[in-house]
Amino acid sequence: MTTTNTQSGTNVHEIADGIFRINTPVMLPGDAGAFSFNQYLILDDESLLFHTGLRQLFPLVQEAVAHVMPVARLRHVAFSHVEADECGSLNQWLAAAPQAAPLCSAIAAMVSIGDLADRPPRGLADGEVVPLGRHSVRWLDAPHLPHAWECGYLIETSTATLMCGDLLTQPGDGSVALTEGDVLGPSETFRRAMDYFSHTRDADALIEKLAMTQPTTLACMHGSAWRGDGAAMLRALAAELAR
Repeated sequence: MTTTNTQSGTNVHEIADGIFRINTPVMLPGDAGAFSFNQYLILDDESLLFHTGLRQLFPLVQEAVAHVMPVARLRHVAFSHVEADECGSLNQWLAAAPQAAPLCSAIAAMVSIGDLADRPPRGLADGEVVPLGRHSVRWLDAPHLPHAWECGYLIETSTATLMCGDLLTQPGDGSVALTEGDVLGPSETFRRAMDYFSHTRDADALIEKLAMTQPTTLACMHGSAWRGDGAAMLRALAAELAR
């Protein structure tokens, strides 16, 4: 792990071949404790950033990306759904990377990003594959899991890394970049306290759809990334949600 900003604690760690987790620890307001925001950078011929981070975090995340590659080489700025920590600094990234374009679900492109973004988005259909070079990513529609109609995820196919957004959100500063330990327990404790899931009737089917990709790394947006039997972990999450 490399710390790229000593004041904020922003750091970079390669969690899979050519895939870097950028982590910034923060303190939640109201003495709610430590939390973290993660972005994931796929380094390739057409490099991709998943999650932009909040607008206020842009200088820190930009600094971290620059530690790995020239920011101007970025080609895709992707995210799960429309929310400040997912795409709040989208236009700042588009300004910093003149050849980059937003990458999101077709629904997100239609209802939000076509208007919000300073450059036209590429809206992906369910199952659509985007080649990046050595890597490729496949878009998986997952409406309302855990929230937002336009929600979906990317799986990087060569490393079986599922960029799973707000699924398995863990509290704490995310100081452990990649773990094989328990992430479900902490994430369920956090979810029950805040209940940010939509509880869509399609949750079981959508989680099974994600599980069928057989991920071996789960790239969580908040907390540690996780390595292991991703299908089993996702099905365990489905069982918890069904309680």
